[in-house]
Amino acid sequence: MLKLHRRELLGSAAALIAVATTARAQTVTALPWRPDAGSPPQAVKPGPWLFFDANEAAAVEALADRLIPPDPDTPGGKDAGCAVFVDRQLAGRYGRNGGLYVSPPFIKGTKEQGPQDEDGPAVQYRKALAALDQYCRKQKGGAFASLSDADKDGIIGGLETGAAKLDGVDGQAFFEQLLANVHEGFFADPIYGGNRDMCAWRMIGYPGARYDYRDWVHRHNERYPNPPVSFMGRADWTPHKT
Repeated sequence: MLKLHRRELLGSAAALIAVATTARAQTVTALPWRPDAGSPPQAVKPGPWLFFDANEAAAVEALADRLIPPDPDTPGGKDAGCAVFVDRQLAGRYGRNGGLYVSPPFIKGTKEQGPQDEDGPAVQYRKALAALDQYCRKQKGGAFASLSDADKDGIIGGLETGAAKLDGVDGQAFFEQLLANVHEGFFADPIYGGNRDMCAWRMIGYPGARYDYRDWVHRHNERYPNPPVSFMGRADWTPHKT
């Protein structure tokens, strides 16, 4: 009867694994497998605003269009769908601090620690937009969306520097939050509602969610010729019309 010591058995198993791995080096197997097993993101559907009311939506679209102004080649933040992206995010888990610890006590932390209060982004946006509307009407005689581009830029500059004091709201913190969310909407996959028709990806030459780049790994300093691809697999999808 053949007897194998433990070390010999382990050595033989390792050798077999190495041979098998080499033989199927080009194959990635994960069993059991089924379509959509990775829980892909749900595409934003066309339709009305889910979180913003009409006045809030107009303000955010106007803000997005001044943060990312349109030019002859690329739409601005509004037409790129940035406000739609923010609206859908605020209506979802992001808006209500999904997955975060939100129980008291709430202790004000340092700026590096991020938000430490019980208000999630949805509540913060609602308060900030109301305070911004009040500030604009007091300072300029109208809602933010109705102001001239010069006045809009002046208001935004005041928020950025902290010179614009909103009632009960940290205007500078709101500016930073809004700027980050608008940038996310502009460059995220169109499946989330922004980057309409992949306009931002086309502008920077980003190829998007393509499956395989092996043919281009060693081709440096060459412009990739193929158009970008979204998770949705379509270039003509538009998630929202106002």
